Amino acid sequence: MDRLDGFMKYNRQTAPYRPVSERIHDYNDINTYLVEQDIYKQAARCMDCGIPFCHSLGCPLNNIIPDLNKLVSQGLWEEALRRLENTNMLPEITGRICPALCEAACTLSINNSPVTIKQIELAIIEKGYKEGWVKPIIPKLENNKRIAIIGSGPSGLAAAQVLRMKGYDVTVFEKSFGLGGILRYGIPNYKLEKWVIDRRIELMRKSNIKFETDVNIGEDISYRYLKTRFDAILLTTGVGSPRDLQIPGREAKNIHFALDYLQKSNCFLSNEISLEDSISVENKSVVVIGGGDTGSDCVGIAIRQKAKEVLQIEIMPKPKEWNFSWNPEWPLWPMILRTSSSHEEGAKREWSILTKKFIKEGNKLCGIHCSRLEWIQSGNSSSLKMVEIPGSDFIIEADLVLLALGFVNSEYQKLIEDIKVDRDEKGNIKIYAKYMTSVNGVFAAGDVNTGISLVVKAIFQGRESAKAIDEYLSKI
Repeated sequence: MDRLDGFMKYNRQTAPYRPVSERIHDYNDINTYLVEQDIYKQAARCMDCGIPFCHSLGCPLNNIIPDLNKLVSQGLWEEALRRLENTNMLPEITGRICPALCEAACTLSINNSPVTIKQIELAIIEKGYKEGWVKPIIPKLENNKRIAIIGSGPSGLAAAQVLRMKGYDVTVFEKSFGLGGILRYGIPNYKLEKWVIDRRIELMRKSNIKFETDVNIGEDISYRYLKTRFDAILLTTGVGSPRDLQIPGREAKNIHFALDYLQKSNCFLSNEISLEDSISVENKSVVVIGGGDTGSDCVGIAIRQKAKEVLQIEIMPKPKEWNFSWNPEWPLWPMILRTSSSHEEGAKREWSILTKKFIKEGNKLCGIHCSRLEWIQSGNSSSLKMVEIPGSDFIIEADLVLLALGFVNSEYQKLIEDIKVDRDEKGNIKIYAKYMTSVNGVFAAGDVNTGISLVVKAIFQGRESAKAIDEYLSKI
């Protein structure tokens, strides 16, 4: 009966974060989790509506969300897992770090609180691991064709699993010592503990998927070599080159790219590097330039490293605040103010700030020369125009700056130049019909094609590119 009136009978319930006073002293998972009985109630809130926007518009993976909710509400957990595995190769990852666009698209959120889809998804896969339902891939038939996947991020891992299901001999090459790409080196442990990745990698190894680490394709191994040994090549190298801020004083010491900071923090925590080789902000005044998720992740690490103070500044105007349980109508939804777990931990934020100059004492950073901006509507257009407010210049004292300004293109420039694939004006690899690049037999998926995007979208492209490779090779 709950399936008929669950959305009226139960309120939305989410698991809170661990208390700030506790979590800022470690790098462990910041989340707590709902018990199974609570998950059942949350799944029962799904209306199984006639047009499930959560599935059709909200989820880049096209997870069949109403079916998952229905099965969980009926206690059919293993069947729910099988349905989830049909579309999502890494649900333990998306269940932890996906921004849950599906919940924003939930019909309930028109005037109520959306279904807790993300927590239900995570509960399904974790119960699957606990019960031993998640097993290595055993293809029905081996086809003796070999695939090289360059990059072990979310696209590469997703593609490797799909190709192995179809009987391919798959080798994943990774330039770092650890596997997982951005999942391992770009996302803080407190959001994604690395045992989660290791557990999936171990399962993939048992599926006879091969991994070669500390191998920089294009440097250690040439494209010419790969072409002679593999039937197809998939580029899933991500976007690793950070966008710089070339203003006076940029050469000052203690100005770092955000991803370098995050990578070194994760490497130190996993004992890959020493404390001296990492970037420590202990007892420093830290300014993060850039208001996105990467900047927010830097804030969380800086607080755990016991920075004296942390300020995050953004050139764009402050988003609109929204304090209701339901979602605002489009197009307002992407533009509302969002407060991350890191922001809750004590950082300050300011918007409409133009960074004009880094101030030095000798060659050491000591401050930032900024001014305030006004954003005004440009004519009849909905776009905003940036106008510097006269006389608004001011100085921010800073011992260390982290640049979180996004990314521009892949780090594998030598490989890409050797292959001679077409690229767009931003430096991303172009794909044509069915994920094929301009070079026959070479495919691309994920951020290396789209530019920086969501992990869930990278997984989708990894899955779909694997299907395209299978179709291509089946015709040869």
